[in-house]
Amino acid sequence: MSQATARILSSGVRLPPLPSIRDLVKLYKLQAMKQLSQNFLMDERLTDKIVKSAGRIDQRDIVLEVGPGPGGITRSILRRQPQRLMLVEKDARFTETLQLLRECARPLEMQVDIYHEDILRFNIEQHVPDTAQRLHLIGNLPFAISTRLLINWYEDLAARRGAFRRNDTCMTLTFQKEVAERICAKLGSDQRCRLSIMSQIWTEPVLKFIIPGKAFVPKPQVDVGVVKVIPLKKPKTQLPFSLVERVVRHIFSMRQKYCRRGYSTLLPPDGREETTHALFQLADVQDTLRPFELSVDECLRLAHVYADHVAAHPELASYDYRAPKQALNLECLA
Repeated sequence: MSQATARILSSGVRLPPLPSIRDLVKLYKLQAMKQLSQNFLMDERLTDKIVKSAGRIDQRDIVLEVGPGPGGITRSILRRQPQRLMLVEKDARFTETLQLLRECARPLEMQVDIYHEDILRFNIEQHVPDTAQRLHLIGNLPFAISTRLLINWYEDLAARRGAFRRNDTCMTLTFQKEVAERICAKLGSDQRCRLSIMSQIWTEPVLKFIIPGKAFVPKPQVDVGVVKVIPLKKPKTQLPFSLVERVVRHIFSMRQKYCRRGYSTLLPPDGREETTHALFQLADVQDTLRPFELSVDECLRLAHVYADHVAAHPELASYDYRAPKQALNLECLA
């Protein structure tokens, strides 16, 4: 490669001449697979905008891209010149297109690693053993796993493990528009749900912009929201993640009823109403509010009093109101 070409590449202005993503998809006959929730984003202006939403990416940073597919967002990340780019792609059909981009990154001395793995099982600590470099998580997520992956990452964030051993690992991710709005929904919003509360306990989620469905191939039935999820320097609770998730899930299990109804299912039938009333009083929360009317702080106060109640009655930790009564009776006798 000539010195002139190297200078152009190092400026971050553009990558070497490459076929467009649309041409590569045709060349390699890469059809999106419905069972993997795949939708390709072809417009480089939009992929650049997604990566720009991630904020500053320094030349010492690591970027992990989830589901790069044919490499649309990947190209936009390479233009920002991180030191290392990790591509986690379950579908091996995209190997050749991603290898092309890896070759283009060599003159820039960027390390591009391709992993054919399921992101839900990907061990980040194994591949990034230390925390010397800042990590960015970016991806056009498959709709089928987006919520599950986000909750998994919140659990890692709460435990300061995986990608979140540092407190500056931000996520810039795509979701169905309705899911994106729920993640960011404020108090009183019709969209407010369990995901809103869980997101806002450990992070500050920001809805950056909406991408119309027609920008994707094939066109999904919904528009897509790009959300930047910024970890809070100081989380709003130190309670165990699993306990908080359990309480919030029960509260929102009966979204249109008074919040005491869902919360009460954390408790066995005997004395349920009296105990629920007492716990709401201890938490100083009005029990006739609807779940979407509860603030994050109120949900956490309810989690705290439940945690204290379980500490005093350890047998409640494993109580499941949906379990067969016979199983519950046997458990009580054990």
